[in-house]
Amino acid sequence: MFLSLGLGLVGLWGARVLAHALVLKGLRAPRVAALIRPESLGLAAQPVDIPGPNGKTLFAWFVPAPGASKTPAVLVMHGWGANASMMLPSAAPLVDAGLAVLLLDARCHGASGDEAFTSLPRFAQDIEAGLDWLARQAQVDAARLAVIGHSVGAGAALLSATRRPDICAVVRISAFAHPYEVMRRLLAVHHIPYFGVGWYVLHHVQHVIGARFDDIAPIHSMSLVRCPVLLVHGEEDEMVPFDDARRLLAAGQQGRVQLLAVPGRHDLSEALATEQSQVLAYLQKQFNLCGRA
Repeated sequence: MFLSLGLGLVGLWGARVLAHALVLKGLRAPRVAALIRPESLGLAAQPVDIPGPNGKTLFAWFVPAPGASKTPAVLVMHGWGANASMMLPSAAPLVDAGLAVLLLDARCHGASGDEAFTSLPRFAQDIEAGLDWLARQAQVDAARLAVIGHSVGAGAALLSATRRPDICAVVRISAFAHPYEVMRRLLAVHHIPYFGVGWYVLHHVQHVIGARFDDIAPIHSMSLVRCPVLLVHGEEDEMVPFDDARRLLAAGQQGRVQLLAVPGRHDLSEALATEQSQVLAYLQKQFNLCGRA
């Protein structure tokens, strides 16, 4: 009897260790090398190392507005498994409009420092380290900062905006409403049953990242954020349903959130090239309002 009980406990402990290892593996995004460099797009970008959380170093490209000082600045954060180089095409129109731009690699991504795992809250910490760095730059107006985020980076941008009054505006691209729903879809894709195994995995993920999904969910952050938010979402998004954008719009404070529906899928790189003028007009309007505050 005692031998059977002991073997059962060992088996349970082994299963938990295996589950923990699998969760950590799932929370480590694939590190993809930079695909393009700023000079290939005609950008005079400076590579910078930024002090990040947990003593880690964050890599970024900083593109100051040419021939200007004390300009508004935009921090651009990529999504899961991406890096700053993939967001470089969005920088040129911003710089041409007279804005400084910081394109940041999150931990475990691009050329930034490594960690055991990353998560939406850690993306938010990295964004805030980037904002602190931007605010110290002589050519940047620290009172006029905005964040553009894609996917997980969009959720992190909104989470940062709930606790950073210095953020003038957030542009959220292809943002999901709730991480629980994203995880449920991933379980289904991998044919992992929710009852039993799936439930434990989701519970353990929250334990590992140190945050409840409900507390970090963008739809929850939307109800708390005080700065204006522009939701940009592809009508053919294959990863995050367009209905998530509608739900986020409904959750935001009236008059502070807008939805820009664009043709395109989750990536939106091509769609944003044609809709860039609307995003720029939105940012310029918010920066002007911040400047008068």
